[in-house]
Amino acid sequence: MAIIRSMITRSYSSIRSLRVCVIGSGPAGFYTAEKMLKAHEDAQVDIIDRLPTPFGLVRSGVAPDHPETKIVTNQFTRVARNERCSFFGNVTLGSSISLSELCQMYHVVRVVLAYGAESDRNLGIPGEDLRGVHSAREFVWWYNGHPDFCHLAPDLKSTDTAVVLGQGNVALDVARVLLKQPAELATTDIASHALAALKESSIRKVYLVGRRGPVQAACTAKELREILALKDLYVNIKQDDLQITAADEEEMKNNRIRKRVFDLLTKASSSSQTRPTSGQPELHFTFFWKPEKFLESNDKTGHVGCVNFEKTTLKGSAGSGSQIAVGTGQYEDLKCGLVLKSIGYKSIPVDGLPFDHSKGVVPNIKGRVLSSSDINLTEDGLYVCGWLKRGPTGIVATNLYDAEETVASISEDLTKKDPTPEFASGREGLLQLLENRKIQAVTFSDWGKIDSEEKRLGSLIGKPREKLTNWNDLLAIASK
Repeated sequence: MAIIRSMITRSYSSIRSLRVCVIGSGPAGFYTAEKMLKAHEDAQVDIIDRLPTPFGLVRSGVAPDHPETKIVTNQFTRVARNERCSFFGNVTLGSSISLSELCQMYHVVRVVLAYGAESDRNLGIPGEDLRGVHSAREFVWWYNGHPDFCHLAPDLKSTDTAVVLGQGNVALDVARVLLKQPAELATTDIASHALAALKESSIRKVYLVGRRGPVQAACTAKELREILALKDLYVNIKQDDLQITAADEEEMKNNRIRKRVFDLLTKASSSSQTRPTSGQPELHFTFFWKPEKFLESNDKTGHVGCVNFEKTTLKGSAGSGSQIAVGTGQYEDLKCGLVLKSIGYKSIPVDGLPFDHSKGVVPNIKGRVLSSSDINLTEDGLYVCGWLKRGPTGIVATNLYDAEETVASISEDLTKKDPTPEFASGREGLLQLLENRKIQAVTFSDWGKIDSEEKRLGSLIGKPREKLTNWNDLLAIASK
C-alpha cells in the first residue's frame, strides 16, 4: 500500500487536472486512454480492470498461435507507463466500486466504459445445458489461461467429433486449435493445462456449421487460409452447398471479403481428396443447417451425444438487406461429444447504466451514453467505447477508430463546459476507497512482476511465456 499512498500524494498536486476513468483495459480501453492523453495535455487517465492482468482480449482472446496480433501490447504498455496514466487491476465495477461512486469521483468527464463482452448469446434450444456444450468464449478463455476458466476441463478424450456452431473468426480459431498438431502449439503461450489436454485429445473431426451458405460465412479470408493450410488436413465441402444464386452474386459484388472467402472455399472443395485416410484430421464445412436441439448421449448420462439440425434455405434478396435462413422441415442428426457455440459474445449490464438487452450494448450516440429516461438526452460525462458501444464486431484495430470517435465526442463536450474543471477526487479518491475496502489494487508495476515471472517460467520450457492461470498465484506474485 506504500506505493498507492505515494500515488495519492502525487495526485493532489494535479488536483485541478482533467480526470478520466476508463473501465476495461482491452484494446478499446487503451486506445481511449491513448487518444485522451494526446488530445488533452492536462488529462489524467486511470484505467481499471477486474482482472489483475491488463490487455483484455489481446491476452485472453487472441489465439496463442497468433503472436503477431499480440504485438499491440507493446503500444499499450507505452500508454500505461505515461506519467499521466495509471492502471489498477483486480478492481471490479459493481462489487469493488459502483458506477455511481466512480461518477462522483470523476464528475468532470466521469467515466468511459470499455469493458467489452464477458458473456455469451444463448440459442435457447433444448439440451443447451448438457455437459459437453460450451460457448466458444469459455473454450478460448480456457486455452488462453483466463483465471476464471482454468478449471473448465472440456472432455476431449471421449469423442472423436466436435461440432462448432458458427463460421466466424472465433469459430475458425477453436477449430484450428482442436485440429492443429499439439507440437506446433507447444512453442506458443497456450496454457499448459490446455496443451496437456490437446495432447491426449481423441478429436479428429470438426464440423463448422452455419445457418446460411458459403457466401455468408462470417470469417475473413486470412483466417480461412490459415486453417486450410493445416498439415495433412482433409477438407470436406459439399458441392451442392457451393451452388450460388443471383442474390449471392449480388452480395459478393458488394462485398469483396465474401467473394474472397467463397473463392477459397470453392478452391478447397475442388482440390481436396475424395475421402480421408485413416486417422487423418478432418474439417467439414457444413452450410444451411440450424441447430434445433442437443440430444443426450446414450452412453454418458447428462452429456451431449448428438445435435439435431434443421436444413435451411435462404429467403430475401441482397438488395433488400440480408438473406436470412429459414427452416425447410427436413431434419438430420450429427453425433458428437463436444459442442462449441460460436454465436456471439454479449456484454453484461451494470447497475445505473442504460442497457439494450436485445443488442447487448449501451445505447449511445458517437460514444455519448443516452439517458435511460429520455432517449433525446445523454448522460452528462458518461461515455462508452468498444464492444459495449457497437456490439461484439470487428478486429483489434476497429477499436482504434471507435476510440477516436468517442474521444472526439468528449473533446467537443468539454468545449461547452467551464474551462477550469471543478474539483474531482479522481485517482486519490479511488485509491483511498479501495484501501478502505481492503481491495488489493494491482498497479502496472505489479503487472510487471507477473509479466517477468510468466516469461521466466516460459523460458524454462521453450515458450514465450507460461501464463499464471490461478487468481491466488497472480495476486501473490503482484504483491511481492
